[in-house]
Amino acid sequence: MWQNTSVIDKTYKKLAIQVSLNGLSFATFDTLVNKPLSIQKIEMGKVSITTKIEDLFAEAFQNYPELKAGYDDIVIIHSNNLSTFVPTALFDEEYLGSYLQFNTKVFETDFFAFDELSNYEMNNVYIPYVNMNNYFIDQYGTFDYKHANTILVQKLLEVSKNNEERKMFVHVSDTHFEIVVIQNQKLQLYNSFDYKTPEDFIYYILFTAEQLHLNPESFKLELLGKITEGDSLYTMAFKYVRNVAMLDVSSMQNSFTESENREHFILLHS
Repeated sequence: MWQNTSVIDKTYKKLAIQVSLNGLSFATFDTLVNKPLSIQKIEMGKVSITTKIEDLFAEAFQNYPELKAGYDDIVIIHSNNLSTFVPTALFDEEYLGSYLQFNTKVFETDFFAFDELSNYEMNNVYIPYVNMNNYFIDQYGTFDYKHANTILVQKLLEVSKNNEERKMFVHVSDTHFEIVVIQNQKLQLYNSFDYKTPEDFIYYILFTAEQLHLNPESFKLELLGKITEGDSLYTMAFKYVRNVAMLDVSSMQNSFTESENREHFILLHS
């Protein structure tokens, strides 16, 4: 039976772009079968938040025609450590900036946004990259956007169903990492830390464990993001925490490697 595949290819494809001050990653999806088709990472080096986004992303859009193809659904994922989770019972949309002032420097000119995690009765309040959103408006017209940590915490809560023991997850990026502690689909702790060395990395993990009375001899630590078994961060964690493992990504049925699925965990669950 004849089928117009060109219409299907365009209508049922999704583009997700994860942006940070180090560059961007993007993935394309076939939403008809709910599977990712491709991943691409574009590193640009550390840049200032004042850098002209047109200059920063112009080459990427020129070199990767996938970014300019037609998509039925586009989502922009903001990846930074300018976010915090607020229980619904304490949340007021009129005071977004006040939630962030305790863990980051807030300015009157900042624009605040939030993602609702209705199944878990909380919201993620954050500062998106407004200049990047403006750039993508020029490129695409309309799109959805959310924070990377919204996706991260939501997916980790989902995989923690029916697990009554507390578990620590650490998601690693180039310059910072997130610690998420969960027990039976309840968020016990979320925090983000800047780091430069493996010693910084393990210090914050052990400090967090101490605050939560987690014994390094017994609690379970699972790692994901930009980390691989045997690298310097993993080796340091393994030295001080008895039960260290890479996050199990076997349920992510696609054509990518385990390492790729862990590094792009957020992007692939967008």
